[in-house]
Amino acid sequence: MNNNTELKIMQSIQAELKAPKGQTNKFGGYSYRSAEDILEAVKPLLNKNNCFLTISDEIVEVGGRVYVKATATVHESHRHPVAETTAYAREAEVKKGMDEAQITGSASSYARKYALNGLFAIDDTKDPDATNTHGNSKPTKTKTQTNKVQKDILDDDWI
Repeated sequence: MNNNTELKIMQSIQAELKAPKGQTNKFGGYSYRSAEDILEAVKPLLNKNNCFLTISDEIVEVGGRVYVKATATVHESHRHPVAETTAYAREAEVKKGMDEAQITGSASSYARKYALNGLFAIDDTKDPDATNTHGNSKPTKTKTQTNKVQKDILDDDWI
Protein backbone atom coordinates (compact mmCIF):
# COMPACT_ATOMS: atom_id res chain seq x y z
CA MET A 1 0.00 0.00 0.00
CA ASN A 2 1.36 3.44 -0.84
CA ASN A 3 1.01 6.80 0.89
CA ASN A 4 -1.57 8.01 -1.65
CA THR A 5 -3.90 5.12 -0.75
CA GLU A 6 -3.39 5.77 2.98
CA LEU A 7 -4.20 9.45 2.50
CA LYS A 8 -7.35 8.61 0.54
CA ILE A 9 -8.53 6.25 3.28
CA MET A 10 -8.11 8.87 6.00
CA GLN A 11 -9.55 11.62 3.80
CA SER A 12 -12.63 9.49 3.14
CA ILE A 13 -13.17 8.62 6.81
CA GLN A 14 -12.62 12.18 8.00
CA ALA A 15 -14.92 13.65 5.33
CA GLU A 16 -17.77 11.25 6.09
CA LEU A 17 -17.49 11.08 9.87
CA LYS A 18 -20.36 12.66 11.78
CA ALA A 19 -19.86 12.34 15.52
CA PRO A 20 -22.59 14.38 17.19
CA LYS A 21 -22.36 15.48 20.78
CA GLY A 22 -24.64 12.81 22.17
CA GLN A 23 -23.98 13.39 25.87
CA THR A 24 -25.28 16.14 28.16
CA ASN A 25 -23.49 17.51 31.19
CA LYS A 26 -26.38 18.15 33.56
CA PHE A 27 -24.23 20.20 35.95
CA GLY A 28 -22.85 22.51 33.26
CA GLY A 29 -25.84 22.33 30.92
CA TYR A 30 -23.88 21.62 27.75
CA SER A 31 -23.60 18.85 25.20
CA TYR A 32 -20.39 16.97 24.47
CA ARG A 33 -19.18 13.87 22.66
CA SER A 34 -17.45 10.99 24.39
CA ALA A 35 -14.88 8.58 23.00
CA GLU A 36 -17.73 6.07 22.78
CA ASP A 37 -19.75 8.49 20.59
CA ILE A 38 -16.77 8.83 18.23
CA LEU A 39 -16.22 5.07 18.12
CA GLU A 40 -19.88 4.38 17.35
CA ALA A 41 -19.80 6.86 14.46
CA VAL A 42 -16.46 5.75 12.99
CA LYS A 43 -16.88 1.96 13.03
CA PRO A 44 -19.08 1.78 9.88
CA LEU A 45 -16.62 4.03 8.03
CA LEU A 46 -13.68 1.88 9.08
CA ASN A 47 -15.54 -1.20 7.84
CA LYS A 48 -16.42 0.52 4.55
CA ASN A 49 -12.71 1.28 4.01
CA ASN A 50 -11.56 -2.22 5.06
CA CYS A 51 -9.85 -0.79 8.15
CA PHE A 52 -9.84 -1.32 11.87
CA LEU A 53 -8.91 0.85 14.83
CA THR A 54 -6.79 0.08 17.87
CA ILE A 55 -6.44 2.25 20.95
CA SER A 56 -3.83 1.60 23.60
CA ASP A 57 -2.82 3.30 26.84
CA GLU A 58 0.54 3.66 28.46
CA ILE A 59 1.22 5.15 31.88
CA VAL A 60 4.13 7.61 31.86
CA GLU A 61 5.64 9.76 34.58
CA VAL A 62 6.82 13.30 33.96
CA GLY A 63 8.20 15.45 36.74
CA GLY A 64 6.65 13.28 39.40
CA ARG A 65 3.17 13.44 37.81
CA VAL A 66 1.42 10.52 36.15
CA TYR A 67 0.00 10.83 32.63
CA VAL A 68 -2.00 8.43 30.53
CA LYS A 69 -0.64 8.34 26.99
CA ALA A 70 -3.35 7.10 24.60
CA THR A 71 -2.47 6.05 21.06
CA ALA A 72 -5.15 5.60 18.40
CA THR A 73 -4.14 3.79 15.20
CA VAL A 74 -6.05 3.06 11.99
CA HIS A 75 -4.91 -0.12 10.22
CA GLU A 76 -5.86 -1.15 6.70
CA SER A 77 -6.88 -4.81 6.73
CA HIS A 78 -3.99 -6.74 8.30
CA ARG A 79 -1.26 -4.50 6.97
CA HIS A 80 0.78 -1.73 8.49
CA PRO A 81 -0.82 1.30 10.17
CA VAL A 82 -2.46 3.93 7.95
CA ALA A 83 -2.43 6.74 10.55
CA GLU A 84 -1.72 7.16 14.25
CA THR A 85 -2.08 9.87 16.89
CA THR A 86 -1.22 10.17 20.55
CA ALA A 87 -2.73 12.29 23.30
CA TYR A 88 -1.90 12.71 26.98
CA ALA A 89 -4.05 13.34 30.04
CA ARG A 90 -2.67 13.96 33.50
CA GLU A 91 -4.10 12.00 36.38
CA ALA A 92 -5.56 14.14 39.13
CA GLU A 93 -3.71 13.59 42.39
CA VAL A 94 -7.04 13.42 44.21
CA LYS A 95 -10.57 13.48 42.86
CA LYS A 96 -13.39 13.51 45.38
CA GLY A 97 -15.52 10.38 45.23
CA MET A 98 -13.08 8.40 43.06
CA ASP A 99 -10.62 5.69 43.99
CA GLU A 100 -7.22 5.47 42.27
CA ALA A 101 -8.43 3.11 39.53
CA GLN A 102 -11.29 5.47 38.66
CA ILE A 103 -8.89 8.42 38.46
CA THR A 104 -6.72 6.49 36.00
CA GLY A 105 -9.80 5.41 34.04
CA SER A 106 -11.01 9.00 33.81
CA ALA A 107 -7.62 10.18 32.51
CA SER A 108 -7.61 7.27 30.02
CA SER A 109 -11.06 8.21 28.69
CA TYR A 110 -10.00 11.82 28.27
CA ALA A 111 -6.72 10.96 26.53
CA ARG A 112 -8.46 8.45 24.23
CA LYS A 113 -11.11 11.02 23.26
CA TYR A 114 -8.45 13.54 22.25
CA ALA A 115 -6.37 10.93 20.42
CA LEU A 116 -9.50 10.07 18.40
CA ASN A 117 -10.20 13.78 17.85
CA GLY A 118 -6.72 14.21 16.41
CA LEU A 119 -6.86 11.08 14.29
CA PHE A 120 -10.23 11.89 12.73
CA ALA A 121 -9.86 15.71 12.61
CA ILE A 122 -12.70 16.36 15.05
CA ASP A 123 -12.66 19.96 16.25
CA ASP A 124 -13.70 20.49 19.86
CA THR A 125 -12.69 24.15 20.13
CA LYS A 126 -16.34 25.18 20.62
CA ASP A 127 -16.84 22.41 23.18
CA PRO A 128 -17.58 23.94 26.61
CA ASP A 129 -15.37 21.19 28.07
CA ALA A 130 -12.41 23.23 26.80
CA THR A 131 -13.30 26.29 28.90
CA ASN A 132 -15.64 25.01 31.62
CA THR A 133 -14.51 25.79 35.15
CA HIS A 134 -16.40 22.75 36.57
CA GLY A 135 -17.17 24.82 39.67
CA ASN A 136 -13.56 26.00 40.16
CA SER A 137 -12.43 29.58 39.91
CA LYS A 138 -9.84 28.70 37.24
CA PRO A 139 -10.80 27.17 33.88
CA THR A 140 -9.55 23.70 33.04
CA LYS A 141 -6.71 23.37 30.54
CA THR A 142 -7.69 24.42 27.06
CA LYS A 143 -6.87 22.32 24.02
CA THR A 144 -4.03 24.75 23.16
CA GLN A 145 -2.54 24.34 26.63
CA THR A 146 -2.91 20.57 26.38
CA ASN A 147 -1.18 20.57 22.99
CA LYS A 148 1.67 22.62 24.47
CA VAL A 149 2.03 20.09 27.30
CA GLN A 150 2.03 17.29 24.74
CA LYS A 151 4.66 19.10 22.65
CA ASP A 152 6.80 19.67 25.77
CA ILE A 153 6.46 16.00 26.66
CA LEU A 154 7.41 14.91 23.15
CA ASP A 155 10.41 17.26 23.09
CA ASP A 156 11.82 15.64 26.25
CA ASP A 157 14.20 12.73 25.98
CA TRP A 158 12.31 10.53 28.46
CA ILE A 159 10.04 8.97 25.83
